[in-house]
Amino acid sequence: MSSSQSILLVEDNPDDVDLTQRAFQRAGFTQPLDVVEDGVEALDYLFARGAHAHRAGEPLPGLVLLDLKLPRLDGHSVLRQIRANPRTRFLPVVILTSSDEEKDLVESYSHGCNSYVRKPVSYTEFVEAARQLGVYWLVLNRSPLPGGSG
Repeated sequence: MSSSQSILLVEDNPDDVDLTQRAFQRAGFTQPLDVVEDGVEALDYLFARGAHAHRAGEPLPGLVLLDLKLPRLDGHSVLRQIRANPRTRFLPVVILTSSDEEKDLVESYSHGCNSYVRKPVSYTEFVEAARQLGVYWLVLNRSPLPGGSG
């Protein structure tokens, strides 16, 4: 499946980054998967500041896959700042986490996540989840952002 929109993966676990990259490749997605390892870097990427200042003027990713347990700034704080900024307010954000805690689920939705997905344990299930996420958010979903899908 092709789309010019990139995907931003915010994940600090190298094994989960590798698994996500392989799952998206196996599912047939060809768009770039940009990876940042903590919440501060995620915001720098999205708002084109700091080490990511070179991104000024570049389009936002088509999808953000956001882990909750991150160094420097957790996923909930990242999500709140994404939703507070007019430029990123409507950016599709999927929480992709190993947390099965009800409080994380409720807090994620209360701060405006578009979806909450618990990381599947098996590789086969993870590939299928990645395929379904990609199809829905990058192909079927319509976004109010410029260059949005649909």
